[in-house]
Amino acid sequence: MAARIPPLTEPYEPEVADRLRQMMPPGVEPIGLFRTFAHNLPMAAGLNAWGSYYLSSRLSLTLRDRELVIDRVTARCSCEYEWGVHVAFYAEKVGLTAEQLRSITHGQPSDPCWSPRDALILEAVDALHDTAAIPDALWARLDGEFAAAELLDLTLLAGWYHAISYAANAARVELEDWAPRFVDHAA
Repeated sequence: MAARIPPLTEPYEPEVADRLRQMMPPGVEPIGLFRTFAHNLPMAAGLNAWGSYYLSSRLSLTLRDRELVIDRVTARCSCEYEWGVHVAFYAEKVGLTAEQLRSITHGQPSDPCWSPRDALILEAVDALHDTAAIPDALWARLDGEFAAAELLDLTLLAGWYHAISYAANAARVELEDWAPRFVDHAA
């Protein structure tokens, strides 16, 4: 399907070029999602500030915890675009195996490939996705494993990537050529 909001292309207006530079690591070409968001520069600036926190070392979650949340949220939201970008950039860095990528995309937190901590994160994401809440019994288990700051980051990170998934799916941002696809990790 064609993009509903085509991403901006070069040559960029100076303020667009500046915003895209701020949204990407040095030397990396701007991804389609950011070039789509650049149609609304004030919104892109706000997204950049919020998203920069979630991708920084200031986030209280580990890099692996963060990526488990993002990958599960985007898979549950059927946002192949954002899922593929994160899997391409981070799956190897955080040690996700082929079995775990299949499970995070098509499986369950109870799949045997997960550690108890990983499974707990996936359960929390699933509960938030399915009910916009976390049941008391699950919260008690989370509270035994995570500090309050981590729990706040986990819940807001899940919501943030839910919103990113909404925008990417609604705008029909075209998949990046270099990013993996859901089918690459099917059962």
